[in-house]
Amino acid sequence: MSGVAAARRLRPVLTVAALVATTSLSACGGDPTADYCAEVEARQSALSAAVADGAATGLLSALPELEELAAAAPDDLVDEWAVVTERLGGLQKALSAAGIDDPAGYDPTDPPEGVSAAQVERIRAAASALDTPEMRTAFNAVQQQARDVCKTPLVR
Repeated sequence: MSGVAAARRLRPVLTVAALVATTSLSACGGDPTADYCAEVEARQSALSAAVADGAATGLLSALPELEELAAAAPDDLVDEWAVVTERLGGLQKALSAAGIDDPAGYDPTDPPEGVSAAQVERIRAAASALDTPEMRTAFNAVQQQARDVCKTPLVR
């Protein structure tokens, strides 16, 4: 049998094998967008409550939920979620390094005893990173995706 004849005989077998593999993979992995939207819906109440507590302070308390949403995000939102979670994570780390357990009670003009000037500056810089056009654009993008694709606002 020639190579061409063998290839013709194998083509239907390979086509069926590819179809089975594709179907199996999609059945195992699910629809990433649907999975992400389910995560948005599941976390909406917690995120809404956190934001109601105050802008950065509330978002800091919701950082674990935001990180889980970022992990579930579709490919077209990975960069935006990275900006949101890295900036909030930076503030959380700066506060933790200074021994600040309650961000809502932190006053940069009158920091708690034991917080150094360098720590105050790191906290200030991390907080300032939350109030940038890049951060607003990233956060607006993840909110817009939730509304447009998931038909659910990220925050009520």
